[in-house]
Amino acid sequence: LEGAVADAHASRDRPAGSLRINVPRIAAMRFIVPILGDFRRAYPDIALTIIVDDMLTDIVEGRFDAGIRLGERLHKDMVAVKLSGELEMAAVAAPSYLKDHPMPRHPADLHYHQCINFQWPGGGNIYRWEFARGQRALEIAVNGGLTINDTELMIRAALDGIGVAYMLDYQVRPWIETGKLIRFLEAWSPRFPGFYLYHTSSRQVPPALRVFIDFLLARRGRGIVNSE
Repeated sequence: LEGAVADAHASRDRPAGSLRINVPRIAAMRFIVPILGDFRRAYPDIALTIIVDDMLTDIVEGRFDAGIRLGERLHKDMVAVKLSGELEMAAVAAPSYLKDHPMPRHPADLHYHQCINFQWPGGGNIYRWEFARGQRALEIAVNGGLTINDTELMIRAALDGIGVAYMLDYQVRPWIETGKLIRFLEAWSPRFPGFYLYHTSSRQVPPALRVFIDFLLARRGRGIVNSE
């Protein structure tokens, strides 16, 4: 009987209810996937919904409790919790591509290369590659016969020697370290704010959201979530 009473008290004190999180795919793979199983086992009474969405949906209109975004894309009047350090872009190509094409020494050299363009999800604009060095900033509309709206497919195309890709550095770091991709133009690679979890600025944070935030931050501190 005492055990049943203790279990009842523990269940009553454990956070419960629904929790809806909106997150782009790259952030889902980096932050959600590594902790998902442990979180569900730790908080089985929370009905967790993860919506993977690259459209930058308004979390208020979409009735989400929180979202994860890059710092430069946070909506106004939100409470933001830092999940990672600054990020950096990386221009890369496979050795097979660079065997037949001179390595770019300046961003303007990219005009003479086959570059893999990225189109923002939902049929949006083509991303103009951004570079910076000191006080100089450049935006380059690159050329190339391939346009993709998925970063994993872009990496695959670069590995296959199709052309130059421009990605977040952590996404291509494993292939750079193994020599399957070669990085260049590092001196021109801009840095910008990393990932944040954000939610509305209400004074009372729902218990389910509070434990989710604490769980993410604790796992990041233990190295389970890559926070470089």
